[in-house]
Amino acid sequence: MTKIFVIDDEVNLLEVIKDYLQKEGFEVFTSVNGEEALRLFPLLQPDFIILDLMLPDLSGEEICRQIRKQSDVPILMLTAKSSEEDRIQGLALGADDYLVKPFSPRELVMRVKAILRRTLGKTRIENILTFNNGDLEINLEEYTVKKQGKEIHLTPNEFQILLVMAQNPNKAFSRAQLINSALGYDFAGYERTIDAHIKNIRQKIEDNLKEPRYIQTVYGIGYKFQGELS
Repeated sequence: MTKIFVIDDEVNLLEVIKDYLQKEGFEVFTSVNGEEALRLFPLLQPDFIILDLMLPDLSGEEICRQIRKQSDVPILMLTAKSSEEDRIQGLALGADDYLVKPFSPRELVMRVKAILRRTLGKTRIENILTFNNGDLEINLEEYTVKKQGKEIHLTPNEFQILLVMAQNPNKAFSRAQLINSALGYDFAGYERTIDAHIKNIRQKIEDNLKEPRYIQTVYGIGYKFQGELS
């Protein structure tokens, strides 16, 4: 779960922001002063920071400077200062975006999501393949596969075969190509071994074996993966 650290001394606004972000599935931590925020930052290791520039003890600019000395975590600044010079100064300190008060909480959430897509989200998208609106998920870092949110067990060979095909959707692979690409040139097995692996994979990820949704047979060639990235 993506962790967001909100630093603002306006308690009512803090609660509104927290509520909106939690409804979007984020894990939210809060602080009402700068000294506390700097103490908590290395402990929380947040994925995103929302920072008010006008705090009672430390300025938001100083907090941003301190954080930038140790992290490139995305920072969205909140302020009542609306001049172009103020915005430029905030961005020059290392902020990723700048939102002027008063603002719509919905706009704040959309900006957070947009920044995450460019930063944290980019890495996660590269490492997680999701198909058909989350029906099938392949995690390249954890070597796991989930079907409708539930983890399913694939053998190492099955995982490699599925991954190679999923990374090349709609490409027809011969059995020899799947052996070379997924199992390695030194695989000591017969080409028909692929058929057994495909059968096992289908049993684990398909809803209907008679009409497979993901792994299609290409007659006379081999197999291909069909799935809509989401």
